[in-house]
Amino acid sequence: MSLNKMIIDTLKHVGVPVAFQTYSGTATTYITFFEYNQFSALNADDEEQQTAHFIQVDVWSKGDYTSIVQQVKERMIAAGFRRTSEVDLFEEETKTYHKAIRFSYIC
Repeated sequence: MSLNKMIIDTLKHVGVPVAFQTYSGTATTYITFFEYNQFSALNADDEEQQTAHFIQVDVWSKGDYTSIVQQVKERMIAAGFRRTSEVDLFEEETKTYHKAIRFSYIC
């Protein structure tokens, strides 16, 4: 299973659209995600045995996204991801609230 499919399957029941990198629909609340870093987490006999993946999940909304953010964190952690950071942002041009949540996953 690809990591992208795993993330989509993990977040699809939050109740808002989920898309890899960009969303082109009409919903005013949605989730995007991307991998911002990847490196070898475990090597044995000169071969990579495990890879560390660093994923950013972005929640975008014109209104209060508190419950969606909580669901994202709970679902990602339940799926085996570890939350590493998060930040509240506001996109002035579109008047959109934006929560960026970063996770790591080793497989």
